[in-house]
Amino acid sequence: MNLIIDIGNNSAKYFLFNGEQLILHARKENTSFGIIGEWSSLYEIDKVIISSVITEQPALTDELSKLECPVVRFNNTLKLPLDIKYRTPHTLGSDRLAAAVGAWSEAAGRNIIIIDAGSAITVDFIDRNGNYLGGNIAPGIKMRLKALHEYTALLPMIEKEGETPAIGYDTETAIRSGVINGICHEIDGYINEFKQKYSDVLVFLTGGDEKTLKNRVKNCIFADKYLVAKGLNRILKDYGNK
Repeated sequence: MNLIIDIGNNSAKYFLFNGEQLILHARKENTSFGIIGEWSSLYEIDKVIISSVITEQPALTDELSKLECPVVRFNNTLKLPLDIKYRTPHTLGSDRLAAAVGAWSEAAGRNIIIIDAGSAITVDFIDRNGNYLGGNIAPGIKMRLKALHEYTALLPMIEKEGETPAIGYDTETAIRSGVINGICHEIDGYINEFKQKYSDVLVFLTGGDEKTLKNRVKNCIFADKYLVAKGLNRILKDYGNK
């Protein structure tokens, strides 16, 4: 079985795959790694891949060293099924690349937009020839809500869950609707712009806020919250030993 570890800015996600089938998944604080020992005592782990947007913690390094299997640390030097056109590949987030591989594995030969709605919102593009052309980065939902609170004198900090009318009827709904509906218009704008330039465009939506956004965006979207994990599993399966 393949163990996939995806460490983000705020949390660490763990996935156990048997071939292409997802068997287990868990989410922990990004400094909590005890689950690796727990799973390895219950299942035979053949290979591990770790993707992290933060510096690897000593506790994680120690726990990985106890595993009797290959451990691959994902970076831009690994062989991938995409031709990376990004001018600074060393600065390209591993989560963005993994999501791109996951999308390409599902729809090779299509023009693909990948929207990853997490702490930040990334919009990346792959053309039908497998060229990863790059993308854009913007603040995510929680970051926008926090910024409105911290950079103003009177606006409150609100939660993303709650009513989101087309027009806010009080300060709380005005903020929530402004942020969430604004993001949806932003995403629809990107999709429409790409569709004007490219034919046969398929849109993938993933990330922690995928559930919040998927039914609000007007354009047809294939939502898959495990896209990054699937991409990492494919990289480990096909390229981890090369």
